[in-house]
Amino acid sequence: MQYFVALKMGEKRVKEAREYLNKLCNDQAMPALALRDNKTNIWEPVGQDNLYAVLSDAGGYVLSETTGFMVVICDKNGISKALVRGLDTERKDAIVSRLKADNVPEHVGDVVLPV
Repeated sequence: MQYFVALKMGEKRVKEAREYLNKLCNDQAMPALALRDNKTNIWEPVGQDNLYAVLSDAGGYVLSETTGFMVVICDKNGISKALVRGLDTERKDAIVSRLKADNVPEHVGDVVLPV
């Protein structure tokens, strides 16, 4: 796939994931990755499927200057599309409850975050 075609598809998927997550977290979601890093010159957009993952400093993820939890919308390969960070336990649990109510499956593997 050509780079710009893959990028446009990925950007659309990131936008949709961010809009959805924004509804759950009072417009605090940030966009993440539009393309998969497959270590080749073949460009692929981030996957269309939406799963969620909950990350914390305890899991080995560095959440920068914010502490607490991060909720990520990712594809089945763990490529992040949208995220919200700096959540306390109560806000994280509220977002996760809404994701579960919307039948969004949980991603249990590693998650790829933007650098």
